[in-house]
Amino acid sequence: MKKYRTLLFDVDDTLLDFGAAENAALQMLFEDHNIPLTAELKAHYKKINQGLWKSFEEGTLDRDEVVNTRFSILFKEYGQEVDGVLLEKKYRSYLEEGHQLVHGAFELIKDLHNKYDLYIVTNGVSKTQDKRLRGSGLYSLFKGIFVSEDTGFQKPMKEYFDYVFARIPNFSVEQGLIIGDSLSADIAGGQLAGLDTCWFNPELKPNNTDIVPTYQIQSLDELYRILNVERERLVSV
Repeated sequence: MKKYRTLLFDVDDTLLDFGAAENAALQMLFEDHNIPLTAELKAHYKKINQGLWKSFEEGTLDRDEVVNTRFSILFKEYGQEVDGVLLEKKYRSYLEEGHQLVHGAFELIKDLHNKYDLYIVTNGVSKTQDKRLRGSGLYSLFKGIFVSEDTGFQKPMKEYFDYVFARIPNFSVEQGLIIGDSLSADIAGGQLAGLDTCWFNPELKPNNTDIVPTYQIQSLDELYRILNVERERLVSV
């Protein structure tokens, strides 16, 4: 079994439940504007948002264009003109409070942080990710946090990973493993950078791409087996 030393974790929908945080933030945002957040409206927003972030991954949009236009695009399709920047600020303030954990995430990171060099690799907004990680209790368990906004690059760009690798002491790509839920960002990016990859796929989504991860897991608990690490048991006193 391969021995790893450095583990690179994605944040959203890998360690933190972004869906839960997003839903709560959207609910509060739309309540502020006295607009019922219907299932159709939420689904339409998510479709627009995912398309914009995909363009960001591909390097055709920058982060500000993504976050400052998504609400204006959404409302325009429903016949309303809104200030996208203003709505983004309000939404961001709500999203920053969302630090719900993916099942098993805190226990896993707590078990691993004294055995491996743990780092965060995430696309997103620095202030938001910082606040959410601190709120979850995970922040102090990582040796470093690399947010795309700070690096000038984003996953899956090789430049992003070059930036990260250059800032990890004594880093060895052969002893590195990236764990994330996105085939296009985490797994494709990891492969481009020469890393072994672990696709976290709790819903067992089909892989209709030519991207083949080194490992695939449905629950975070399965990482113990891949790493050949004993789970630490809490002792009641």
